[in-house]
Parts: sequence; structure tokens; C-alpha cells
Amino acid sequence: MKPDFFIAKRYLFARKSHNVINIISIISAAGIAIGCAALVIILSIYNGFDTLVKDLYDSTSPDLLITPAKGKTFSADTEAFRALRSDATVASFSEILEENVFLMYGDNHTVVTARGVDRDYGVASGLDGYITSGEFLMYEGDSPRMVLAAKISGTLAVNVRFLTPISAIYPSTTDTLNIFNPASVLRTEKIFPSGIISVDENFDGKYVFMPREVLGALTGHDEVSCVELRFTPEALSGDGIVASSVQKNIAKALGDDFVVRNRYQQNESLYKVMRYEKLAVYFILIFVMLIISCNALGSLSMLIIDKKEDIEILKSMGATKKQIRRIFRMEGWMISLLGIVIGIALGLLICFLQARFGIVKLPGNFVVDAYPVKVQWSDVTLVFLIVAAIGAIMAQLPVKSGIK
Repeated sequence: MKPDFFIAKRYLFARKSHNVINIISIISAAGIAIGCAALVIILSIYNGFDTLVKDLYDSTSPDLLITPAKGKTFSADTEAFRALRSDATVASFSEILEENVFLMYGDNHTVVTARGVDRDYGVASGLDGYITSGEFLMYEGDSPRMVLAAKISGTLAVNVRFLTPISAIYPSTTDTLNIFNPASVLRTEKIFPSGIISVDENFDGKYVFMPREVLGALTGHDEVSCVELRFTPEALSGDGIVASSVQKNIAKALGDDFVVRNRYQQNESLYKVMRYEKLAVYFILIFVMLIISCNALGSLSMLIIDKKEDIEILKSMGATKKQIRRIFRMEGWMISLLGIVIGIALGLLICFLQARFGIVKLPGNFVVDAYPVKVQWSDVTLVFLIVAAIGAIMAQLPVKSGIK
């Protein structure tokens, strides 16, 4: 064992001449440990929420969304779209018509965003897994059906077991307005509800789903608003996003009249906000760690003052100034490393218990009962390196100024 390391270890673990220095060293290590544990726990909870929200959006977002560069609708009956439909890597090809319509049920009414979809859309999109009542059906036999988001069904006071149909109303763009009978230009489709769906707050207050043919007849559109593509695993990259080469080839085949967006680009603002929030959390917590590490600086400064006699003895024994500085620098590092190791271990233990048993519950009605946690080893490594670097800097300052 090197003498400088041996002496530094003795100073750290042996009983000091002044008990207050020993207490400050313990407080320094404990502060660093608590700070590291807090970093690991908070970042893991953030990762848990981040994963939860992304999974929620990813489960309802297609791999690629094709929309017109100009206008609201387009024809998907072209050579390029037919080639896409027959592509072996395309698991589902969904043509969707989207329009705002007026719904009325008894004395209740509201304006919603209606999405006209095909029979298999519920399974293809995964939305059938979010049904809270009934089924995701577009037809029962030859009779069209409607799936309503939860808040809309509440506004209309609709239940899937009711025997009265919902009236979907849209103003005609071709009929001439009759001033004596303005209602004559309103087109109406009566549709029975088949299911109620709940995804998130924004979704639940916005969408209803009905057969595309019915919505097209109601609105007078025979084209589509967008095409959703979902791919087989071979066409996806490691993070679940469609490969950029696949996206570029499709965009090139369709031309400049269309915009092709992957899952990240469809929710770009959400992903950016979440990335910036995590960065802000890092900076705030690292700033806190800087403040906590000042305790180690004070502890080391007091130890150097307390060990002036030892320093003179070491000098008389032939120790150089560089060796003596290294002894006290190592002690500062040991205080930091002791706190880091204990803190990270404690943080990981708490995260494991929370993930396994859900000890801390979430208030209110959320998609999960307890705070979600997801430990990312890159975060743990980053916490270790950053706090260790802060500890090294804090150990350097008092040693450089205190030992001349």
C-alpha cells in the first residue's frame, strides 16, 4: 500500500483529535450520499414518466404519417400509394378522413373531430386496447357504428347499451341555402355507438371514430386526409422509429406534394420539451450537489489546519510538498467517493422497491397507481462521473491554498 494512500485512509477512518472535524467529514459524506441518491431517484422517476408518456403516444401514433403538403385531402388511389399498400414491410395501410362534425344526442350536443377509418383500424392502430366499454367496431353486420372518446361520451351522456342513435351533422357544401328552411343544407347520419375509448386527456375530449364511407357521405369528401403506415420490425430501427432510409425512399416516391413524418416528427414538440426538461433537472441537481460538496471543502480545510504538526513531521521525514498535497487530496476524494457509492446504492435500492412494490402512490386518477421508475445506467454513470469531478475540484482547492 502506498504511504500517501495509507495516511489518507488513516485520517479518514481513525479517530481525529477534534471530534468536530470527524462530525463534519461524516456530514459531508452523508450530504453527498443524499444528493446522489436524490439524483438517481429523481432521474429514474423522470425516465419512468418519460417512458410512460412516450409509450402512450407511440401506441397511438403510426410509424409514418403521410399528409398533403397543401390542402386538406388527397387521393390515395395512385401508383405510388398502390406500391406502398403492397409493400411486404408495411404491416398496415390505413386511409383516414378527418373532419369536424356536430354530434347531437337528445338535448346534448358538441363539436368533435371525426375520424373516418376502415374496419380493421382498431386492431392495426392498437386503439382497441384502450376501450373502456363496448368494442372498437366500425360495422355490426351492415350497420355502421361509432366509437366515442370518454369525455365526449360524458358530454353527450351516451352509453353503448342505449337504443337511440347519435346524430352526426355536417353542413352541405353543394346544396343551396334556403332562407325559409336553413336546416335543409345540413346533412345528418344516425349512428349507434359501439364503444367508448380513453387514451389521455387531450384525446378523450377530441375524437370519435366512424366508418370512412359514412363520414365521406356526410361531408361530401371522397378523398382522405392522411395515410397511416405501420411497419414490420425489419423496417424499424433499434429505438422503434422507422429507419430513415425507408422514410426517405417513401418521401421520394410520393414527391413534393406530400409530407412524410415519422413517430418522432409527429410529436416533435413533446419530445423536445421532455428532453429540455431532463436537461434542466440535470443542471438544477448538479447545482445542488455543488452546494452540498462545499461541506467536503470545509471539512478538508479544517483537517489541514488540525494536522499542521503532522505536515511538519512529514516534511522533516523527507516528504515533498507534492506528496503531502496528494495525501489530503486523496482524503477529499475518499469522502466524495464514499458518499457517491453509498448514495447511488441507496438510490438504486429505493428505485427497486418503488418499481417492485409501488410504495409511493400517485394522487388522483392516472394511468398508473404509483410513481413509475426506470433506471438508466447511463444516468447512473453520469451521476457518478459528475459528482466525482465536483469532489475532485473541491478537494483541490483547500489543498492548494492550505499547504504551501
